[in-house]
Amino acid sequence: MTPVARCIPLALGAFLLLGAADPTPLAFAPWINGTAASEPETQVQAIDRDTFVIRQSVKTNFEAPFLYLIFGRDRALLLDTGAGGLKIRPAVDRLVADWRARHGGRTIRLTVAHSHSHGDHHAGDDEFRDRPDTDVVGLKPADVAAFFHFADWPRDVAHLDLGGRVLDVLATPGHQPAHIMVYDARTRLLFSGDMLYPGRLYVPLNHFDDFRASAERLAAFAKTHPVRALLGAHIEMTTTPGKDYPMEAPVHAGEHGLALAPAAIEELRAAVAKAGPVPAIDRHADFIVYPVPARPND
Repeated sequence: MTPVARCIPLALGAFLLLGAADPTPLAFAPWINGTAASEPETQVQAIDRDTFVIRQSVKTNFEAPFLYLIFGRDRALLLDTGAGGLKIRPAVDRLVADWRARHGGRTIRLTVAHSHSHGDHHAGDDEFRDRPDTDVVGLKPADVAAFFHFADWPRDVAHLDLGGRVLDVLATPGHQPAHIMVYDARTRLLFSGDMLYPGRLYVPLNHFDDFRASAERLAAFAKTHPVRALLGAHIEMTTTPGKDYPMEAPVHAGEHGLALAPAAIEELRAAVAKAGPVPAIDRHADFIVYPVPARPND
């Protein structure tokens, strides 16, 4: 039997404040990383009273993904449901209950969406299918486009109104055909999934052109929308520039920070723009463009 997930909430007085004039990098307390003999199955850090990051322990699954929970007045968005090996809903329900208690018991509808459709990002979906006041978005590009009302997938930008907080949803296929990013103008954070994070950016060769086009659209979006930092779905880089962990590493000692600076957007765009007809592994200080064999069924 899988133990019930535990979460460590950051004290609500210790927010990672994102003032509009504050140029300092976004910083977090140390994340669970497998180095302790025992660690909780989940860890939570609060960016503000309405924005939370949940990390799944590497001891439950080597992917150790990050999930994001974003509240508006009427609706909350959960981006990804984890990689399995634990029950993720208890951590989410606790955060929702705490938020409701701070808002007079207000009912809030939960949207469960995904950065993309690989299994390490939707393994917990079944936990939410019978949850009251909850919508679970499908996994195919057509499902995602329909739910968010994309007029022209993947070229336009869709929007999700949480009630007083409108999120921009960018279609960014390439790593996987249903991949999206979510931009929050309130915090100026870009939740970037597996397309751009401190790690190996896997790109199937048959989707490399899609990835390149997504990088161009992302760079264009960033020119007109201020980005404080990018928060992706994993950490696979160490604090040594350009050095990643071995694949499926069970411990992440000396882990790179979660947040990437906005300059990474242009760095990625330039890297994939110059890739040749047979792209090769391209190592950067904070990420690695990592072509992989074609995935015709992905």
